[in-house]
Amino acid sequence: RVLPIVERLARELPIPVSVDTSKPEVMRQAVRAGAGLINDVRALQMPGALDAAVASRLPVCLMHIQGEPSTMQQEPHYDDVVAEVYTFLAERVRVCEAAGIPGERILVDPGFGFGKTLDHNLRLLRHLDCFSDLAAGVLAGISRKSMIGLLLNAPVDQRLSGSLAAAVIALWQGATIIRTHDVRETVQALCVCAAVQATW
Repeated sequence: RVLPIVERLARELPIPVSVDTSKPEVMRQAVRAGAGLINDVRALQMPGALDAAVASRLPVCLMHIQGEPSTMQQEPHYDDVVAEVYTFLAERVRVCEAAGIPGERILVDPGFGFGKTLDHNLRLLRHLDCFSDLAAGVLAGISRKSMIGLLLNAPVDQRLSGSLAAAVIALWQGATIIRTHDVRETVQALCVCAAVQATW
């Protein structure tokens, strides 16, 4: 289903197109379709996924998830969410580098909302800078997520302000890529944040 979209976007847009998949065959076909980034919520742990990513020679984003997507929000537990997510991502980066993916082509994503409670998500956002030394960059995907809805008691279509606040915090805490639904508004908010950072 995704391949025709990837192919068209890659042909029409002057920017890299990310494909979200854990399946090695989709990775291989997405590369042929023109994808510029592999984003895997399972951090290349499925059989054959690491080999497909290595062969693609594309940048990869390794995300943390506790459990499976269908069960991940059933009472997720951590003794120290920041330390445990860091340890997992550090090991996946090590495995990827050993397999032949250079560190400069690896991004990490702590996986906001993927097997985390509201408190877990807030702690990860507060300490996002801890992940900056793991790879070439940190991706933060918080836009419109349930953590925003819980904080503001707001449905999905009323989470823009909260999403912008989270995006600014993520940038301030070291994120290099912000995944968002509301591109123009997020870019404007981040431009202000970046301008303040540049004065330091």
